[in-house]
Amino acid sequence: MKIDVRVRGGVQILDVEGKITIGRGDVALREAVQQQLAGGATRLLINLKDVSTIDSSGVGELVSAYTTVTNRGGKLKLVNLPPKVNDILQITQLITVFETFNDEEEAIGSF
Repeated sequence: MKIDVRVRGGVQILDVEGKITIGRGDVALREAVQQQLAGGATRLLINLKDVSTIDSSGVGELVSAYTTVTNRGGKLKLVNLPPKVNDILQITQLITVFETFNDEEEAIGSF
């Protein structure tokens, strides 16, 4: 899994590519979020457009990231959910926890 970070409109955007699965993907996501928080970021947007697979560990890591950012007074939102990821979030009812967007501009504007 690969994560690129860019900044637009004061929002840290984490472009995630590959699999968010146990062992590597979940750890990489956790570390990327922790780095942004350590750098003072409070507005995080996770772009899931290029995520091919997510397992229960990956879903758990998204929830953990959301909780960590929120507890530190920040906001974490999701954009460009692939159909598989969207389905999993719907089934688990986590879609009601995360603010999700189909458009990056709209997501950035929502902060």
